[in-house]
Amino acid sequence: MTAGAPSPPGARLAAVLQQLRQRTGLSLTQLAHATTYSRSSWERYLNGKSLPPRSAVKELCHLADEPADHALALLDIARTSRTDNAPSAPGAPTRQRTATGADGPPPAIASATVPGATPPPATTPTGHRRAHVVTALASTCAVVLGTLVLVNLPPAHRKEAAPSPSAAGPLCRRTACRDKDPITTRCGAEPLTLAEHETATGAWIQIRYSRECGTSWARMWGAAVGDRVEITTGDRPGSHHSARVTTRREADTYVHTLMSVLTPGTPVRACFTPVTGGAQECFQASSTDEADSAG
Repeated sequence: MTAGAPSPPGARLAAVLQQLRQRTGLSLTQLAHATTYSRSSWERYLNGKSLPPRSAVKELCHLADEPADHALALLDIARTSRTDNAPSAPGAPTRQRTATGADGPPPAIASATVPGATPPPATTPTGHRRAHVVTALASTCAVVLGTLVLVNLPPAHRKEAAPSPSAAGPLCRRTACRDKDPITTRCGAEPLTLAEHETATGAWIQIRYSRECGTSWARMWGAAVGDRVEITTGDRPGSHHSARVTTRREADTYVHTLMSVLTPGTPVRACFTPVTGGAQECFQASSTDEADSAG
């Protein structure tokens, strides 16, 4: 792969985004006006020069009247591929990774001062320093004013202004989640990766865990049609689930199993069976590994 060229997963994502844009019938300028991202940003996303944030993919899918699942899965895979190919320092420890990106635009870049460093000579013009002071005072006043408004709202208005904490939370917890889909139940919104394994065929398997739901499942990508992944959690009913790649679309994105309840310290075992008839590959984790995967 040449310098500056997108990875194969990144190129597939860019092609899908191009198809979605063509379906909308919008030019880059019109697309920028219809979304929260600029024309130059969309030019980079559509040509594979950089990976878009998840919110940009969702906005484009909404405009194209297309479910976002496929495009978001490609984005997850492209991000994981970029992490895999990033150079690391010799002797640096390998860390657990999750393939779930942040749901929102990149954070704004802010200036910072290194603690203990001697500040440089006063080269900033006086006018700039005054502008910085005025900006800081205006920000402080805005925060104070906003706080006073919220505190002095009538009880009814204050209740309306507070968002419901459960509006975007999971739809089930623990035993109520057994044998259910992690995506439709929202348990897969912010999962941890307890362990992951690259198979001899190049497929990737992850053991996923939702602390909120208390459940675990497996997901697989980079596999071939007919490949199978299985997960076993302890020995209770509903502790074994499997998923198989059945279509080319699933092979391009990923498949996942249904969920099992995972109690603290319970071992979780995932196995991969290739359609070619090769040897089965298995690996193991437990919910006690969540601290490592969160780091």
